[in-house]
Amino acid sequence: MSGPFLSDSYVEETRFGLWFLRSYTWQHRVLRVAIDDLRGLFDSAPPSHPVLLDAGCGQGKSFQHLCRVFAPSRLLGVDADPQSLTTSRAEARQLGINIELIGSDCAALNVPDASVDLLFCHQTFHHLVEQEQALAEFYRVLKPGGYLLFAESTEAYIDTWVIRWLFRHPMHVQKSAGQYLQMLREQGFEFGAQNVSYPYLWWSRARDFGLLERLKLRKPAPVGQREETLVNVVARKPLNGAAQ
Repeated sequence: MSGPFLSDSYVEETRFGLWFLRSYTWQHRVLRVAIDDLRGLFDSAPPSHPVLLDAGCGQGKSFQHLCRVFAPSRLLGVDADPQSLTTSRAEARQLGINIELIGSDCAALNVPDASVDLLFCHQTFHHLVEQEQALAEFYRVLKPGGYLLFAESTEAYIDTWVIRWLFRHPMHVQKSAGQYLQMLREQGFEFGAQNVSYPYLWWSRARDFGLLERLKLRKPAPVGQREETLVNVVARKPLNGAAQ
């Protein structure tokens, strides 16, 4: 793990947010569900025993799920917050997981070119101010044919009174699901409709938390007839793709 790293290109989490990222709900109802969903979006089997980078690893609650699903031969975790890296290190030690922790901002990754098979970015992107630079860095460090596992909340979720009250985000860079997909394509990543999902989980609908659906008073609107709150994508760097 590198030394302390400070950056102005990401927005630090609130005290409540840091507590929530340690919670059982976050680990099992959010992280585990997202990782399992992303695994199902591959066209074929993912790389065997990959080098896997967790970009924005937070407090390390993803580690056991990533190891369970992808069995990496080498696991790296990147975060710009020194305290989160300390917590991640303790989490990995408790689980008996070998991990290399790097203090680095996503917009300037301290990772070599074309060295990563899988890059996991879960609920990190909406904290980043320099999103285009971060995505270019993801593209750079992935091997040709490597995969970006991208899971994000959209502006429809982030820009609600509950989330604004409890968490902290750079509101001027929030995007819709379609805008995130367009950004990935413009960077050079490849994916089809079968590689994308739009989870419509109750906790992501901060305006009503899906209460009417849970009470069976209303059916959920289908994809294409609702404002998406989450988007998951497995996007591939082309085999002939070079660092940009």
